[in-house]
Amino acid sequence: MQIVSSIRELRDVLRGRPAPAFVPTMGNLHAGHLSLVESARQRGVPVVTSIFVNRLQFAPNEDFDRYPRTLERDLGALRDAGCDIAFTPPETELYPQPQAYRVHPPAGLAEVLEGRFRPGFFTGVCTVVLKLFNAVQPGVAIFGKKDYQQWLLIRGMVAQLDLPIDIVGAPTVRDADGLALSSRNGYLDEAQRREAPRLHAELARVAAELATAGADHAALEAGAVQALRERGWQPDYVAIRRSADLGPPAAGDRLVVLGAARLGATRLIDNVEI
Repeated sequence: MQIVSSIRELRDVLRGRPAPAFVPTMGNLHAGHLSLVESARQRGVPVVTSIFVNRLQFAPNEDFDRYPRTLERDLGALRDAGCDIAFTPPETELYPQPQAYRVHPPAGLAEVLEGRFRPGFFTGVCTVVLKLFNAVQPGVAIFGKKDYQQWLLIRGMVAQLDLPIDIVGAPTVRDADGLALSSRNGYLDEAQRREAPRLHAELARVAAELATAGADHAALEAGAVQALRERGWQPDYVAIRRSADLGPPAAGDRLVVLGAARLGATRLIDNVEI
């Protein structure tokens, strides 16, 4: 595996090779990330994985400074997973000057759910992903669907900006008890870790009850929020949405149930597609 830290070096390494499969990450890798690398390997082209903690997507009160940075361990994991190129740019490489030009995704998708509770988050995400796409120039990029709203926004950005990239959404990888793998799970203490699968359990319960004729969406959402509160969570939302664009669902739409809640100081998100 080659490790490169500059865009110029990355382009030199990729010159003359097929368009790579790309897995963008913020590091602190777990089995979920490595499943994306495995999916990329199946494409039969060079696999590039980036590790970059993107300041633009963190609000001032969020955990940018304490976000886990485990570069040496991550590189070992990528090497074992068969990654071809690890792209590890310093902040000065991607942002050599203040990033005045930014990608502002449509409010109807970017300012609901996660966007409501994390203003500017998706502007930061779309901006850095576009910069990474320009650096890597992949033919395919693979994103985990645990971050369902992010996956939809990146897919829409690529379509509307006519980027020649296939955006693949990979299924969420979970522990045996149902907890979605996340770099932030490491913040949980022992008791919180035992409680953490409750978020997925509540979303799955809502999804199951949606099969009932005449199911009351608002009541199901409110019931899940209340159930989490009673167990010590601080829910931001539980929402039943149209899976294609997170709009209000109508009869016959495919649905997704999404939720976000704090357990102690740790904010977890999850979703269940129906």
